[in-house]
Amino acid sequence: MLLTFLNTYFLLSMPGGSEWILILLVVLLFFGGKKIPDLMRGIGRGVREFNDAKTNVKNEIEAGMNEKDKKEQDAELELKQAQERLLQAQAKVQQAQQAQQTQYQTELPK
Repeated sequence: MLLTFLNTYFLLSMPGGSEWILILLVVLLFFGGKKIPDLMRGIGRGVREFNDAKTNVKNEIEAGMNEKDKKEQDAELELKQAQERLLQAQAKVQQAQQAQQTQYQTELPK
């Protein structure tokens, strides 16, 4: 949208072949032949640092998401374990009640 705005109101667009040659000549005049390799090395370092920072941010975000997923999985596992313990306790209570009921029935006078 910004490019459309710039193109229509300021008649700006991407440079063509002759414009690139002119830009390269101006850069050569400003910096000279000996400083251009240093300039390119600096640009390369900047791009590399940017990519490293971008990768680090991406890894931190993924690590945070994985940590959140792991916490959710741990919570689900704890819930399942608690449910299993509850079912086991309920089964033991039922067994005890049945044993007590059979014992009570055998003790009744007939």
